[in-house]
Amino acid sequence: MKHPHKLLIVDDIHPIFQQKLQKAGLFFDYLPAADREEALRRIPDYTGLVIRSKFRVDAAFMDAAPALTFIARGGAGMDNIDDVHAAARGITLLNAPEGNRDAVGEHMVGMLLALMNNLHRADRQIRNRQWLREENRGVELGGRTVALIGYGNNGQAMARKLSGFGVTVIAYDKYKTGFSDAYATEVSMEEVVKRADVLSLHIPLTRETRSLVDEEYLYHFRKPIFFLNGARGEVVDIPAVLKAIDTGKILGAAFDVLPIEKFPALEAAPWFTEIMQQERIIFSPHVAGWSVESYFKIADTLADKVVYFCTA
Repeated sequence: MKHPHKLLIVDDIHPIFQQKLQKAGLFFDYLPAADREEALRRIPDYTGLVIRSKFRVDAAFMDAAPALTFIARGGAGMDNIDDVHAAARGITLLNAPEGNRDAVGEHMVGMLLALMNNLHRADRQIRNRQWLREENRGVELGGRTVALIGYGNNGQAMARKLSGFGVTVIAYDKYKTGFSDAYATEVSMEEVVKRADVLSLHIPLTRETRSLVDEEYLYHFRKPIFFLNGARGEVVDIPAVLKAIDTGKILGAAFDVLPIEKFPALEAAPWFTEIMQQERIIFSPHVAGWSVESYFKIADTLADKVVYFCTA
């Protein structure tokens, strides 16, 4: 059966995506090397765009595509797409947060354990011929309270991964109620700041969440905390975290994402030198959701959503 949709794929995606589209009889062009300029030249001929994070799909891009009816993103966050303009144009947005939630949960638990047990510092010291046992005495996760901000796909996956560690998991989500389950208990933000030993972010980047974690936000926590951000870098004000580490408010922090990413741009950030000198912070290069398995699962899940949209 022939369908009227024509898709332009401008980012690398697992072959299962194309296979499922072909099986459904959908026409597409796979151009993973295309830059924004080439995509902009081609997009007027297409009804669908498939992208990851290559460039921002802004109002100008959408307006160059009069036939565009949907944009599918191979990932969870949609912050590189102007969702307000898409809604005004009646363009449907599709994503695949189910595909990388387990990868994010495992990665962030791994970062937390590395942080609490000084693994990165101890590794560097041994490579430098230092054998410092007392200086690297760790603290146990068991018995502590982990607070999750946001309880969508990633928050829920994190709670499940933590279920065997003997911790209490509490969660706050501004946009959901009645979500307590076997892995986490819904609480107010007042309870979070009172009880948290670990704070982990699982929220998208929106107008509301940009720079959410600032000095005022951190001030209210009653106990020193370990802080994790595997969500979006722009949610956190980095100087506020650095100050909180200096004052003992934050015991250690793990960042898979930063407000500025990749070099040389990151090196030009005003806080770059200070954050790189801070031994109580560990990093990974925005790969929490990018495992070998999630590469397949994101494409598989997104393909099902695209096929349903185009054929329903």
